Amino acid sequence: MPSVLDLNMTSHASVDAMADTLAADIEARLAAAIKARGAASFAVSGGSTPKPLYQRLSHADLDWDKVTVVLVDERWVEPGQPGSNEDFVRQTLLQNKAASTQFLGLKAAGAKPADGLAEAESRLTDLPLPLDVTVLGMGNDGHTASWFPHATGLSNCLSLDRALLAAVRAEQSEVTGDHLDRITLTRRPIVQSGAIYLMLGGAAKRTTLEAALAGSDIDEMPIRSLLQDDSVPMSIHWAS
Repeated sequence: MPSVLDLNMTSHASVDAMADTLAADIEARLAAAIKARGAASFAVSGGSTPKPLYQRLSHADLDWDKVTVVLVDERWVEPGQPGSNEDFVRQTLLQNKAASTQFLGLKAAGAKPADGLAEAESRLTDLPLPLDVTVLGMGNDGHTASWFPHATGLSNCLSLDRALLAAVRAEQSEVTGDHLDRITLTRRPIVQSGAIYLMLGGAAKRTTLEAALAGSDIDEMPIRSLLQDDSVPMSIHWAS
């Protein structure tokens, strides 16, 4: 099995230092996409680690009206309710110069994610693909996006068929809390991204990464589906 030394991993002195580095890189990638095809697409995750990154990017001198931002995943809660990733992204990234960005939320009508899956997928019809940039995180249980260990719907999440989204019901844990119902991008659009940034912060995430590298069971730690695929354009960024 590979070790962290074998990975395309960069260590940063702090989360703020990581945000500075990635903001410059992502801004350049989005600008290049706009220049090349007149539009760019940016998939973003929730969580505390990317917050300073999004805040920095909100001040970037980009043609933000030509950028489409889509959530990597969402808890099945309405905007304005606790746990909404849409709220988080609106409050951190879609501010300042980035306020004109086209944003695609994933929460749709229906009691369960499966009920709203077709509606949510229809919103992505005009999403410029492949994604130019995807920002991912990782939980201490080895999940990324809403690909939770042994979740109902996990096989659909990891599929490389035509679907862009999957409905998920996670097994309850300290990581999920009470938000078990989720909607998420599938593996297909993520692995086809021009660049993927896996952002990790703190000693616990380093330990989780090492545990993911030490085993092969993807159902146990779904982040392995990316770590074990050498074709995935993913760089790992860890801050102490």
